[in-house]
Amino acid sequence: MSTLAAARVELFYAWRHRRLLGRDKPRRFTEWVQWRKLHDRDHDLALLTDKARSKAFVEAALGEAMVIPTLWEGDTLPPHPPWPMPFIVKANHGCGRFAVIRTCADYARARRRTPTWLVRPYGVMLDEWHYRAARRHLLVEPYIGEPDALPLDYKIYVFGGRAAMVQLHEDRAKAHRWSQYDLEWRQLSAQRSAAPPPASLDTMIAAAELLAEGRDFLRVDFYEVGGKPLFGEFCLYPGSGLDPFNPPIIDDWLGSLWSACHVTKIVPRAVTSGEAVPAHSPR
Repeated sequence: MSTLAAARVELFYAWRHRRLLGRDKPRRFTEWVQWRKLHDRDHDLALLTDKARSKAFVEAALGEAMVIPTLWEGDTLPPHPPWPMPFIVKANHGCGRFAVIRTCADYARARRRTPTWLVRPYGVMLDEWHYRAARRHLLVEPYIGEPDALPLDYKIYVFGGRAAMVQLHEDRAKAHRWSQYDLEWRQLSAQRSAAPPPASLDTMIAAAELLAEGRDFLRVDFYEVGGKPLFGEFCLYPGSGLDPFNPPIIDDWLGSLWSACHVTKIVPRAVTSGEAVPAHSPR
């Protein structure tokens, strides 16, 4: 941990939350995210920031039916798309770097934009160290969900292999908003939503707990298509720990769950270049 990184993390935290960071004794969830930035150097955990490796890990653990297929991987999109539209182009190594391709004009814009995604590692400014392990290239996936809207995104917060909360993200392309629920789909957040629980909620929760086994904290994201869950990605730094929870008690509650797991001996599942390796001893 460098002095500069610590100062930068503290400054961003104070700016967003209007309070000082409890850096050495994290208590809130958002403080634990900053602790991970500065102190956690788990290479196996870092490999989960690589989307292609993550998909291989999930496929080995849960089967290919839970994973969105990869149509193509590479550094430079071909001049003309050989895949049926619509499809998704995304960066293998970051968050929010994706393009929905519905027309040839969309594809032309993606060919111009995607080289800028590969210039540098993701997460440098916010000191999200683990993203350095992700390879900088592009992925193409089939589009899932309804033609005119991005699918709902279900993000499950898992502590020590036990799910605690589901965060629902809606309308990510236009009026992005999110809300939080407990495992019985009772709303926890002040942000209101009329979205019903996904039909596969129990399956999502069980899958998230299996995939996050042995980790003090991991967020596991899913979509639902035709009543069946599809793995989205892993997240190590939700909101980079800079998005306030509403109400703030959620921050305290999730932080207490992370604190409890951090003091417990945990044996994580190893992540290799594409295979899931079970832990050799129980937690």
